[in-house]
Amino acid sequence: MLKSLTLLVALLPTVLIAESSVWKVSKGEQSLYIGGTCHILRSADYPLPAEFDLAYAAADTLVFEIDPAVAQDPSFAMQLLAKASYTDGRNLKSVLSAETYAALAAQCQQTGLPIEMLNGMKPGMVMMMLTVQELAKAGVSAEGVDMHYHSLGVKDGKVVQSLETPEFQIELVTSMGEGMEDEIVRYGLEDLGQMRELFDELMTAWRSGDLAQIEALFIDDMADYPELYANMLVDRNQRWIPQIEVMLQTPETELVLVGVAHAASDDGILALLKAKGYTIEQL
Repeated sequence: MLKSLTLLVALLPTVLIAESSVWKVSKGEQSLYIGGTCHILRSADYPLPAEFDLAYAAADTLVFEIDPAVAQDPSFAMQLLAKASYTDGRNLKSVLSAETYAALAAQCQQTGLPIEMLNGMKPGMVMMMLTVQELAKAGVSAEGVDMHYHSLGVKDGKVVQSLETPEFQIELVTSMGEGMEDEIVRYGLEDLGQMRELFDELMTAWRSGDLAQIEALFIDDMADYPELYANMLVDRNQRWIPQIEVMLQTPETELVLVGVAHAASDDGILALLKAKGYTIEQL
């Protein structure tokens, strides 16, 4: 369960031949590109699929979930950590069952992060920290698709826009799993043991634009938790659609770069745009 959670750090028209995680969206003469991204990669994952460069070259404007430069600002990290810490007297030991707390403590000890140092933090944030650490052990520590094209875009003078505010994303991350803390931790711990294999599967599906496999890997399990699924994917996808439609009315060409899970399943942005009559073409 929740492979999508543990790789947060980190939906579908029918596609007969999968080629890349880049799609052209058009109606009439107006068009833009949507690129499904992975937020962190391995050095070996470069160069990126050529279709991303083609879409980047055609774009006047780059649109991200939030501006990657803001996410890299130390003040963002400070706000995130402050919001991810309990201030009401609760802690990990009080919100988790004794069994789950013991399992988490064992994992923390194994990875060199004593649980006493983390006890004041919310479970979702702790699991994200452990996930990033495990991914780093597997060599997943290079900049992801978003930062890669943001750096290029700044250099090339492209316009940068965002779909969400930093404050919204901080609230999203720090409230994740509220009320289901035991489930977040238990299933997250299960995924930590197979992190390398999960990332390999993700890379294979992402490079080929295999949305059915991405849905199976990350969305099917999350859908068992309707509130989490709605908060992390469904509601955000629906809020993005009006913004994307406004972009499709401008003469400029945009490249919208969002986590690839947002492109998969019937609740994804591609399916939602297709239902509104837009033509979706996979590059």
